[in-house]
Amino acid sequence: MSRNRTSRFFLDIVAVSEPILSTAESDEQELAALISRLADQVARGEQLELATVCRQHPKFAADLRELWGVVIVANMAGSNNSQIDTIALHAGQTPSHLDLPCEFGNYTLEYELGRGGMGIVYAARRHGDDQPVAIKMILKGDFASTADRDRFDSEALAASRLDHPHIIPIYEIGSHNGRAFFCMKLISGESLSERLGRGPLTSEVAARIMSEISHAIQYAHQNGVLHRDLKPSNILLDESGHAYVADFGLAKHNHGQMSLTKSGAVIGTPAYMSPEQASGARGQVGVLSDVYSLGAILYHTLTGRPPFLGTSPVDTVLMVIEQDPVAPRVINRQCNRYLEMITMRCLQKPMDLRYDSAGALAKDLDAFLNDESISARFGRFSQIIGNVLRETHHAVVLENWGVLWMWHSLVLLVASLATEVFFWLNITSRWQYWLMWTVGMGAWAIVFWMIRHRMGPVTFIERQVAHVWASALIGVMLLFPLEVALNLPVLSLAPLLGALAGMTFLIKAGMLSGSFYLPAVVMFATSAAMAALPSIAMLLFGVTSAACFFLSGLKYYRRKNNR
Repeated sequence: MSRNRTSRFFLDIVAVSEPILSTAESDEQELAALISRLADQVARGEQLELATVCRQHPKFAADLRELWGVVIVANMAGSNNSQIDTIALHAGQTPSHLDLPCEFGNYTLEYELGRGGMGIVYAARRHGDDQPVAIKMILKGDFASTADRDRFDSEALAASRLDHPHIIPIYEIGSHNGRAFFCMKLISGESLSERLGRGPLTSEVAARIMSEISHAIQYAHQNGVLHRDLKPSNILLDESGHAYVADFGLAKHNHGQMSLTKSGAVIGTPAYMSPEQASGARGQVGVLSDVYSLGAILYHTLTGRPPFLGTSPVDTVLMVIEQDPVAPRVINRQCNRYLEMITMRCLQKPMDLRYDSAGALAKDLDAFLNDESISARFGRFSQIIGNVLRETHHAVVLENWGVLWMWHSLVLLVASLATEVFFWLNITSRWQYWLMWTVGMGAWAIVFWMIRHRMGPVTFIERQVAHVWASALIGVMLLFPLEVALNLPVLSLAPLLGALAGMTFLIKAGMLSGSFYLPAVVMFATSAAMAALPSIAMLLFGVTSAACFFLSGLKYYRRKNNR
């Protein structure tokens, strides 16, 4: 895919996304142009970090986070298509074709074992001892891109550093007639992907295979190598059912800053990549990302399908970022519930809630196989609280609301104190209260929304939050006519203000951040206190609601300024 075609691809995506992004036409055009430029930079091999891009373009930070997964997948598609277009220019030439069997340096290539997006593997015999081996070389031969050659060299380098019984060993790295290759152990059997094509595994078999792989990945991590592309097709099973890790083409040295994957390469496979990989947060990709991928493979072995599988790679990436997987036992009732716990711990989106290493995962798998207690049964209290209070990926939009919420806290405090003064002055006429809480707060809501619009595009989730706020405001407006209809004294229904505010924070906790559960509880408690102390009800409401909004606004205001 050429850069121009990549640009058109992203312009189409932004156009389709128009109702979701809800931006003004000029903002949509600016966002489309920005996405197009980013796509071209990735296509040129430039390294882009999502956090850095968001800091450079704060106006579109929320939209960029929503579309970043599309950037990653389109980069993969563009790269592959570009290579295909290049080869097509050489009509009649098939770089990877060899007439088998044939001699290749010190080896006799006998037959093709398989091929992927970059490499092709042959079963071969080594001259001298006639040992059966596997020879891997670049699929496109002389027509391979520089990125392909770098990745091929990276795989050979990473794998050659590792000596573990469940990592396929490298015997030789070399070149023959301009073709780079490496020789490795020949595994007689099938890939885990091929085995899963016949259905899920039993819990015991799945645990044994994943224990072997987890121990291997722990060894790789201890030797400074991250795999970053763990998936069933990269795990080979020998005739005895033992598992071996293969394909370190996306590996990265974990010591120092040198990446074995060149800038712009797609880091992982959508169905098995971690949320931090899917969102493009490369600075966060580490050993816990491999732990997530191990969990995704374990999920597949137990259910017969990966945890997320959309209708397209883009859909899958967005599912990985946004959704939680269905519990394995919902899909396969034969799955052991303890193994399900192990799996779901690996697949936690917050990295601190996963196993802290592949070794810890292997330890739990071994405990399961030995019918011993597993640590996944006893989540740490801090982990449980952390899971409840964690932010969703939508929480970033609150950075646009920080200052506005601090101003909103002042408006609430002033209105509440004025209402309390009216009450102390024994003003019983309702129109003053009605004007303040209907006309006054309604006018502030309009001003609030106009200011937010001037700050940049309003996202879909922000519109949802605005509707929650609007419903609470309508509820406040209805309190006064309800008092009249029920023939109640003025401000008799004031405690419902606290209840409405608590409901608003509770909904925000589910949509944006679990940290809003605390102000929700505070406002519900304030509602009860207002009912018990009617003489200072509005004072209580004003102080607590203003504090909740101010502290929340200050938190996200600081976060925005610290980016």
